[in-house]
Amino acid sequence: MESAIDKHLKCPRTLSRRVPDEYQPPFPMWVGRADERLEQVVMGYWGVQYRGEDQREAALRAMRHIAASLSLPDGPLSHDLTHHTDNSGYDNLMIVGYWKDPAAYCRWLRTPEVIEWWSSEDRLSDGLGYFREIVAPRAEQFETLYGFRDELPGVGAVMDTISDDIEEHGYWGSMRDRFPISQTDWMVPSGELTVIAGDPATGGRVVVQGHDNVALIRSGQDWADAGEEERSLYLNEILPTLQAGMDFLRDNGKDLGCYSNRFVNYIDLDGNFLNLSYNIGHWRSLEKLERWAESHPTHLRIFVTFFRVATSLSKLRLYHEVSVSDAKDQVFEYINCHPQTGMLRDAAPTKT
Repeated sequence: MESAIDKHLKCPRTLSRRVPDEYQPPFPMWVGRADERLEQVVMGYWGVQYRGEDQREAALRAMRHIAASLSLPDGPLSHDLTHHTDNSGYDNLMIVGYWKDPAAYCRWLRTPEVIEWWSSEDRLSDGLGYFREIVAPRAEQFETLYGFRDELPGVGAVMDTISDDIEEHGYWGSMRDRFPISQTDWMVPSGELTVIAGDPATGGRVVVQGHDNVALIRSGQDWADAGEEERSLYLNEILPTLQAGMDFLRDNGKDLGCYSNRFVNYIDLDGNFLNLSYNIGHWRSLEKLERWAESHPTHLRIFVTFFRVATSLSKLRLYHEVSVSDAKDQVFEYINCHPQTGMLRDAAPTKT
């Protein structure tokens, strides 16, 4: 058994773990591994927002355009397509890409086909909403956890390999303990979300400035290869509890420090649903996320349900990734999105 923190990211601890050194986890789990050359990753979320069936085809065309642009030189090493309906009744198509080299991302972003399409006046007049939410955590600023060891999704797809069984899981606080930076840093947030360009109430282009240590969690479920028994277990026992918790955060997360919560389903290029899903949540801090996870009934039900069935899972693939990032490594930009979208809801107006 080994630590979730890779050897080259280890340093003398000034902050202790939540469990004693002799702790033994109740079942095996694994984390993604990358070599010392990986210093920072880029996690990019692009959205197309629409309302009503009459806009669906136009939205799908826009999604396909963004997805195709990811195949240009210096595009991401991995990407996926998703759909969700938000609590304002809007449909959202999201294209999610991962880079292991921020310089490659910057080159891709400056490609004429990419920058000209995003900055075109057509984005303001085609009847759709658009957003891009980009974070670039350093290697010490993110952690992963997988219940399987092959074909890692999300940020795991840009890492090199998988660990052996790890120590830091199965207890409250293990998420924080898997962060390399947690050895010396509490990851305390500073500042507030602030609108620095545009006005969410009137639409158009709006830019939100983030703050240090915004926390981002992606928690996924893949039942594509599950047999009848495991599929039933997921659909009838795990999913209802999970859906209730995610809907609660979507609708009531503001008071808990959750800026945005989206429970999304994978789709193909035609918008057909696939048997994979994940939740994507932005939080003011890791501490706010931890507090909800450890104490709120909606997550305690999820946690108890998972622990009850964890040892019987073989084909149902569950995982998560959590990151924090510096304000300078965040981009939150919205075009004609409704004012409850993403970071817009909680962003303070620019002071004049």
